Amino acid sequence: MFDTKFAIVLREDLATWQKLNVTAFLATGIAGQKPDIIGEDYRDGAGNVYNALSIQPIIVLAADGKTLGNIQRRAIERDVRASIYVDGMFATGHDNANRAIFAATRPDDAAVAGIAIHADKKLVDKITKGAKLHG
Repeated sequence: MFDTKFAIVLREDLATWQKLNVTAFLATGIAGQKPDIIGEDYRDGAGNVYNALSIQPIIVLAADGKTLGNIQRRAIERDVRASIYVDGMFATGHDNANRAIFAATRPDDAAVAGIAIHADKKLVDKITKGAKLHG
């Protein structure tokens, strides 16, 4: 049905609240970069209007830290823009602080908590190789 895939990969050792937090942040990064992934407003039977959602499913995967590093590297090598959340961002309270923490990391030493990508299906499958469905 879709030629693209929207995938979020979370580090499997995160606490539940961290997984939920990272998923929310990463999804907004993709939506901000690719606004065409957002559909039309929802309306209930009484005519109340609700926010639009993603037009396609979001696949949530899990991986260990090494695999997440490989996924980040593959995305960079294939020039696929990603949303990334690193561990240091858990200790901040706002976007500017998150950006500063992120700017201090390099791909080879980043403690990646999660990564999200939206691209051609086959490309996403190659990039996320080694990750498994989140359980």
